[in-house]
Amino acid sequence: MSDWPERTAAAIAGSIQRAVFTEEHARAPGWLQGLDPRAKLVACLTMVLAAGFLRSLTALLALYAAVLAAAVASRTPLDLLVRRVWTGVPLFAGIVMVPSLFLGRPPYLAAHLSVPALWSAVVFVARVGTGVSAAVLLVLTTPWADLLRALHALRVPPVLVLVLSMTYRYVFLLLHALTGRLEARRSRVVGATRGAEQRAWLAGSAGALLDRSFQLGADVYAAMLARGFTGEVRTLRRFRLRGADAWAVAGAALLAAAALAAGTALP
Repeated sequence: MSDWPERTAAAIAGSIQRAVFTEEHARAPGWLQGLDPRAKLVACLTMVLAAGFLRSLTALLALYAAVLAAAVASRTPLDLLVRRVWTGVPLFAGIVMVPSLFLGRPPYLAAHLSVPALWSAVVFVARVGTGVSAAVLLVLTTPWADLLRALHALRVPPVLVLVLSMTYRYVFLLLHALTGRLEARRSRVVGATRGAEQRAWLAGSAGALLDRSFQLGADVYAAMLARGFTGEVRTLRRFRLRGADAWAVAGAALLAAAALAAGTALP
């Protein structure tokens, strides 16, 4: 474990690189990139709600195929989308569903897996994966500032939009500060260190970063107020709904309605 600072620094640098790549990909030419962010947000919410109500695995797979088709039309790498979704969804969905797999008729516990319980777990994972895929595709094809502006246009509380904006912007600044501390430590350590020393340094670094985040938050907010900030998110891009946006929202609504209607007859 002596090389944990280097591995931590590499992981942080990789996270920043992936975030920057995502922002650049959101500005690339593509079908979803050319739509109004408000229309994309409404269409995404429609797909997520439809996936949440569906109980048919066949309908969920069809809805997921539509999400993948939208990704292809938007020139979004499918491996990027699939990797971001399915590396975490099975884990968290499994944590929720594992206890129910062994539940029998109350108040007894089943000693073996039942087929209905296993089928319900598969449908649940597919439901979560489809909804998360639609949300991740929205983030991959929309610049963060435009997405926040769309949330504000849809009457999301301004406080929530402000918190999301500040969190996204300054988490990278804090990660950069942590990377600097790791590099400074590496350049000053000439021998092996004990585990107790590493834990002490890690605790001190966490405390220093927490204190710096509080100071930075107060200073930035004071500077924003001094420059006339009123709580409204402003971007350089002007939103304008077009016919393609209306067709995209209508298509998402029709697809969701068709999936819900077919879900009552399909397994």
